Amino acid sequence: MRGILIPETTGPGAATHADDLPEPTGAHPWADGERLLVDVRAAAVAFPDVLQSKGLYQHGTETPYVTGGEYAGIVLDAPASSRFRPGDRVAGLSVWGAAAERVLGIPRYTVRLPDRMDWADGAAFFLNYATAWFTLHRAGFTDGESVLVHGAAGGVGTATLDLLRGKAKPSIAVVSSEVKAQVARDCGADEVLLTSDAWAARARELTDGNGVDVVVDPVGGDRFTDSLRSLDVGGRLMVVGFAEGSIPEVKVNRLLLRNLSVLGVALDPWEKRFPGYAPELVAGLEAAAEEGRVRPFIGDRIPFDRAHEALGILDRREALGKVVIEF
Repeated sequence: MRGILIPETTGPGAATHADDLPEPTGAHPWADGERLLVDVRAAAVAFPDVLQSKGLYQHGTETPYVTGGEYAGIVLDAPASSRFRPGDRVAGLSVWGAAAERVLGIPRYTVRLPDRMDWADGAAFFLNYATAWFTLHRAGFTDGESVLVHGAAGGVGTATLDLLRGKAKPSIAVVSSEVKAQVARDCGADEVLLTSDAWAARARELTDGNGVDVVVDPVGGDRFTDSLRSLDVGGRLMVVGFAEGSIPEVKVNRLLLRNLSVLGVALDPWEKRFPGYAPELVAGLEAAAEEGRVRPFIGDRIPFDRAHEALGILDRREALGKVVIEF
């Protein structure tokens, strides 16, 4: 079996092709013993895969391991009790192992793919859209609220904007360049602001001086305080990740004075505590895909013979939307 191996946690540069990997056996460690084996047609990488390659991800696995946290492909093996059958077109989260010809899936984090979605779109689907969906759920977002999205040309950012099409009033994207601004517009942003400008003040101007209802932040770093300043009274700041690299701190008096909330977004611990949520999430994502409401933005489609380059694109912050490996 071919795959992209991380032999040691020294960063993306350690990624290498391997042609003699063993076929996956048993079940994924997160699958509660339920074996779901998938023939991979496309895989995707995200920022957590970069962190894993550096030994910095809380859900990492021991080296050597196959990289790639997402996949799309055809079910080869599933138990009789599963809702999946051999031959089903599926996509899902694997956390690791997807950048290979076979992967073990996690049934609760697996969706059926409609025929209208190709394999690359499928590989770009689950993680970003599940994160965006869960973020809006945690925020208590309702149609007509205003939402500001950081990192709006990245994977989670583009998925969030896509889900907000016609719902947020307005959706405001914050990006670092004009190239990324166009990506955000293509993904449905009503307004686009550059990080080099006074984006927090502009966000207030775009909302009649009040501020936005929700900020979605997968970036972190030094923009955190300005994110709080950009919120309306009662606004919610959603902490999705720290792609900028540093973890910000908040002075809680800022929360007190404007009745603000800062909420973390981590799907797996929520699903473990409230196990009915994963089926609800999966059903919502499958319905959105079937209705044609899911349009993943793929910035890089990389053939397998160059797949070892995929993590470096993310590590250098060159990615626009999703980075997909095509088999």
